[in-house]
This record gives sequence, structure tokens and C-alpha cells, in this order.
Amino acid sequence: MAPASDADLIPLIRKLESIAQLADAERQAILSLPANIRAVDARQDIVSEKDRPSHCCLVLSGWVCRYKLLDQGKRQILSYHVPGDLPDLQSLHLAVMDHSLATVTASRLAFIPHENMRDAILRFPNLGAALWRDTLIDSAIFREWMTGIGRRSAQARIAHQLCEMYMKLEAVGLAQQHRCELPITQSDIADGLGLTNVHVNRSLKVLRSRGLLTLRGRELVIHDWSGLTQAAEFDPTYLHLEPRAA
Repeated sequence: MAPASDADLIPLIRKLESIAQLADAERQAILSLPANIRAVDARQDIVSEKDRPSHCCLVLSGWVCRYKLLDQGKRQILSYHVPGDLPDLQSLHLAVMDHSLATVTASRLAFIPHENMRDAILRFPNLGAALWRDTLIDSAIFREWMTGIGRRSAQARIAHQLCEMYMKLEAVGLAQQHRCELPITQSDIADGLGLTNVHVNRSLKVLRSRGLLTLRGRELVIHDWSGLTQAAEFDPTYLHLEPRAA
């Protein structure tokens, strides 16, 4: 591990400012947080179920996912996280992890001690409110995923997830002109949406044949944003983005 510089923590500021407003003092408080940086290969656990972490994990680069693993080895992906996200922020208040956190791609992660996060929240209540807002938006995303798995068709589920990921990336400056990195595999999509790999493959072919999108390697290109959002019944309200981010 290596100590983080001020510049390393800018993704956290960018993320929080996509959902809340921060004052200069609060931005400086974030930049002053002590953190250690670790590079982690793809498909590696960061925190495992039943662990008792003492640090919050901040994604600096790469993609991370939350997941649960059943006894039969079946995996359910619960969420994806991109630079600026604090995917285990709940560990500040929930001592034992009830799920695992893993890298999807090779990633750079910053680990911020809980005690320093708590101190910053006490000294800067508006920063605490922004972090609280972030956890509430996490819950809103979970509700949307649950609705999709329970009631949307396979094509609509996939279209919805692609719309969501594009908007999250665009809000923090990592996507533009309806193009973004999409390093997840069809198997990842299946594990997140309760589908089989075959079903995902067929559904993506239909979305491509309708001229809505193209997947080239690790890049998503959305050719018809309006058509894709209609196919997904996508309403971004649940992401609660600040107007400048949206």
C-alpha cells in the first residue's frame, strides 16, 4: 500500500457533487482524509461476507461489484461501482459485512480508516449529509433492480441497466456522447439480473438489431438513447442526480 495524495481523492468529490452540493471547506476535508492506496487485480475479493472492516473502500479506477454467493456456488451481483464510489460505506455503522465486495476489473482502491471518516462527518455535518444521501440513493437503486428482476422482461432489464450505468458514468465525467466503458461480461449481466447467459446473449442481439446500441469489446455505444430508455421504461429520477450532473 502507498499513501494517497490529494489528487487521488478527487473522484470522491466528483461523485458527491453529482448528488449533492459541497462547500470549499468540505472539499478540503475530503482531500485531507488519510488513505492508503492498493492496486487489486480483476476478480479479487476486497472484503468478504462476515468480515469486520475497519476502513471504507473508495474506488479510484476500475469497476467493483457487491455480490452474494450461495452454497451451490451461484452468484448474485447486487450492484456495480465505478470511480468515486464508496461501496462499503455502510461498514461505518454495520460492523459485520453481510455480502462481499470484489473487483470486476483491475482497480486502484483507497482505504480510509473509519475513525477518520467519522471525525470528518462530525466536523462537517453537510459532508455527513452528502454521504447519507449517497446511501439513500444506493437503496433507491436496489429498489429499481428488485423491480426489474421481478417485473421487467429480459430485454428491458438489460436496457435499464445499461441506461443506469451510462448515466452514473456521465455524471462523474467518465462518459459522453452516449459512449462509455463497459467492462462487464455477459456472465456478469446474467448474475446481476437473474438471467441465463443464453438469455442475455439473445436479448443483446435483439437490442442491437433494433439499432439501439453496439457493444464493441469493452465499449458501449448507444445509438438511440430515446429508444433505449423507452425499451427499458427508464426514468432516472431514482438516481437523484444534481441538475448539472443529469
